[in-house]
Amino acid sequence: MVWAETPNGYVSGLNNETKDKSIEKHMSTDNGEKLAGNVARVSGGSPRVRRAELLELGELFDRHIEQEFAHHDVNATMETMVPEPYVHCVPIMTGGSGGQGVRQFYSEHFINQIPKDAQVTPISRTIGKDQVVDELIVSFTHNTQWDYLLPGIPPTGKRVELPHVVVMKFENGKVAHEHVWWDQASLLVQVGVLDPANLPVAGVEQARELLRIAAEEKGH
Repeated sequence: MVWAETPNGYVSGLNNETKDKSIEKHMSTDNGEKLAGNVARVSGGSPRVRRAELLELGELFDRHIEQEFAHHDVNATMETMVPEPYVHCVPIMTGGSGGQGVRQFYSEHFINQIPKDAQVTPISRTIGKDQVVDELIVSFTHNTQWDYLLPGIPPTGKRVELPHVVVMKFENGKVAHEHVWWDQASLLVQVGVLDPANLPVAGVEQARELLRIAAEEKGH
């Protein structure tokens, strides 16, 4: 994934002009060194080696997302995964299981339908021994049917900014599975099919407030 720094953090413009340095910058901080040291003590090995391994996991995550959102390449996306992975989108249980199921999901319901103006704004990243958890915002115009988020709902032309959490597990340098989370009620409010009146739900305000908080934390 290619990130460009903005006042609100790192935004994916889905181009190839800027090299992603967000993970390297994070891991070069005292917190990054401490994390590598802690993991090294638990798993064995030196902090320097574990730091390199953590950086590699972040790069593997970014490479997978880049093939999806930047290149729209199903074959290249599948090459980043184990032979029999699974993808589970928790809110509405879309996704696929096994190599054939995941390929069908990507080719018929996800990658082939990604809106042209889709952007990914990373908020935070947590890296463990064999897993990466990213908090991010997916922004797009709902001008094409996108079964990944809104199966069966025709394009509404509405602008969407939707916080996500992506949990990606790795085995031998490949993606083994993804658990993907978002607030379906916020999405339905934003595309105009759910009336938020008298309901404890939020629309685009949800993403905007998260960006504001993240920007404040970044400034400290």
